Amino acid sequence: MIQTPATELDLSTDVALLTARLIDLESVSGGEAGIADAVEEALRRLGHLEVVRDGDCVMARTRLGRAERVILAGHLDTVPLPTAPGSRGTVPSSWEGEVLYGRGATDMKGGVAVQLALAAALPEPSRDITFIFYDHEEVEASLSGLGRVAASYPEWLAADFAVLLEPTDGTVEGGCNGTARFEVSVAGRASHSARAWMGVNAIHGAAEILVRLRDHEPATVHVDGLDYRESLNAVKISGGTAGNVIPDGTVIEVNYRFAPDKSPEQAEEYVRALLEGFTVERTDAAAGARPGLQHLAAAAFVAAVGADPKPKYGWTDVARFSALGVPAVNFGPGDALLAHTDDEHVHADAVRACLRSLVAWLS
Repeated sequence: MIQTPATELDLSTDVALLTARLIDLESVSGGEAGIADAVEEALRRLGHLEVVRDGDCVMARTRLGRAERVILAGHLDTVPLPTAPGSRGTVPSSWEGEVLYGRGATDMKGGVAVQLALAAALPEPSRDITFIFYDHEEVEASLSGLGRVAASYPEWLAADFAVLLEPTDGTVEGGCNGTARFEVSVAGRASHSARAWMGVNAIHGAAEILVRLRDHEPATVHVDGLDYRESLNAVKISGGTAGNVIPDGTVIEVNYRFAPDKSPEQAEEYVRALLEGFTVERTDAAAGARPGLQHLAAAAFVAAVGADPKPKYGWTDVARFSALGVPAVNFGPGDALLAHTDDEHVHADAVRACLRSLVAWLS
């Protein structure tokens, strides 16, 4: 792991260079302490912010008595480093011209760099700002630092509007799809594979599940002016005990990404109807978020960015803000399709452009 003194985080430097500096602080989920130390120390040096730390989540805010308060949020952790030889989306970072490579370049050290640069550049913003830098986003929801803050420091998440700086290629993405996971089970009867007629092959019995999922036509659902495309897929299959035994059970894991017009309960009803006749157990679910672009603060932000908003197909923590009654959008540098890839990268100008847009909106 790269070990660098926290004092070396210079928030006044070019925001693209700051992004590289943050990438160099390896922060795979569960190992965010070092980067949290760096962020905390850098923010405390600014002087105009109230700063609080909870575990590896760092929070800071202005208290200027402005008419509106906005939250700028981003997670400090990344997925594990790539293992393929020659991968460039790793740690430490590297440059190819103006393109920055490294784990978290898009998801989401670029967005975190923009947050930090804003905190330093705008001691007296036009709106009060709360900055949230949280841990454990890339793992199960129960570990989320943002969820922990919502439970322990609810006053820190009170705001008129929130921007989550997830990668969106510089376009506002409203709301997000919900996500649910299911285990679909098929029972069989074990026997020796030389006398297969004495058993019931559970893996063969699972074929109908796969056929229904293959033939399923995902819906596109219009929600508050945006079109959300759904997806329903088998993502994992397990079964069998040995090469000479007819399997007596198999389980297919199914992931449903559903539009924000549905609750997790309605999503479950939909999956159960499609897979009627099989045992279906919901193992995990997170509600989506409607775009909320009709709110005044959200409309003002979209106008300031100056591009038509798009839907967010994946799940993000805008759903947590939505559940708290805070309208929220995704807006950050980098192409989300590059997140988690072996060549994860971001163009320096994308990070700079994101910073310019937010400075203009908050000045």
